[in-house]
Formats: sequence, structure tokens, C-alpha cells
Amino acid sequence: MTERPTTPDLAALLQRIAACRVCIETPRGRPLPHAPRPVVRVGEGRARILVSGQAPGIRVHGSGLPFTDPSGERLRAWLGVSAPEFYDERLFAVVPMGFCFPGYDAKGSDLPPRRECAATWHDALFAALPAASLVVALGSHAQRYHIARLGRPDLVGRTLGDTVARWATIRAEMGVYPLPHPSWRNNAWLKRNPWFERELLPELRADVRARLPAAG
Repeated sequence: MTERPTTPDLAALLQRIAACRVCIETPRGRPLPHAPRPVVRVGEGRARILVSGQAPGIRVHGSGLPFTDPSGERLRAWLGVSAPEFYDERLFAVVPMGFCFPGYDAKGSDLPPRRECAATWHDALFAALPAASLVVALGSHAQRYHIARLGRPDLVGRTLGDTVARWATIRAEMGVYPLPHPSWRNNAWLKRNPWFERELLPELRADVRARLPAAG
């Protein structure tokens, strides 16, 4: 796909996202429990690799930079890239399913991504990023959205594990890698599924590296 500079439409869309207060002013359910701080990185829309996760955590809410936490270190190891490469907006776009930290539930865990983001912004934003030929979908929310967006909702499994197990077909048909979130909470899943590191990750790293500039 042809890479292109930021269009006026994309620039205007990003400005509106940065100023978004939908989850405060017209929320679906309870309003966001703090001031919005959308965390989205698409630069000029040239990146060939799109990382789509759940929603920022509290550390990212504070830093304004995605994956500035231990899960980010694991994600970059999975991708086989350095931090400078990952944060180069010419190489990677990062667009979570919820743009803002959603707050905590009664047990102290992060709430699911706010539904307002996908309903308000996602279709237009992803349509404005045609250069992204590889999508890394972290977690069930991102997987359901992107696999349906690209025309094969039937490939979404009953569980996240079912969907990730279909990774080879999903990758071949639509250029999407369905991954578990790189949180420590998924350590048990990773131990139960050694094929993930043995089979999926080498293919993911090769596909990522093929979309990055050659060294030298």
C-alpha cells in the first residue's frame, strides 16, 4: 500500500480525538471517573504496523505514551523491536480500543475499554490509515473489532485462546496477528500454550521486520 503524508482529514480527526469528552458529556453508562486523556499515536499515517490493544493503564494515563510499563517491555520483545523503533511513528501506529484509562472496577482491576471510542472514532480513524498492512490485535476487544472490520467475524473464537489458536489463518487472510495482552496476568496462559512462543512469535517477528527499514 502507498504511504502518504497526513491528510487534512486525518489531522482534523486527530485534533478532535485529542479534545474528545464524549465519555464525560454523553457517556454510555457511568461517565469516565477522571479527566479524559486520549492516548493515540499515528503520526502522519505512514506506519505499516498497527498495534491495537485494550485501553491505557494508569501509568500510560500519567505518561501519555503507550506501553510505558512492563507489558510494553514484553510486547516489544514479542515484536522483536527496540523502544526507539516502537515509538517511531513512521514505523508503528498505536491505537487502543479505548483511548483513555477507563478506571478501576470494585476489585481494583482495569475496567474494559470505553464503548464510546469505537462507536465514535474507530471506523473513521482506521479508514484513514491504509498504509497499515499488519495489525497486532492485543486482547479480545481488539481482535473482535479488527477481524470483523476486515470481513471475517466468523474467525473470532468463543474465547481469546480459541481466536489466538487460529492465528495462522487470520494472519494469512487479513494480515492480523491475534495476541493475548502482554500483561503478567496472562503468564499462566503463556505457560499452558508453549506453541505461542515457539510457533507464532517467530512468524510475527519476521513479518514485523519485513516492514521496517533495512539496517545500514
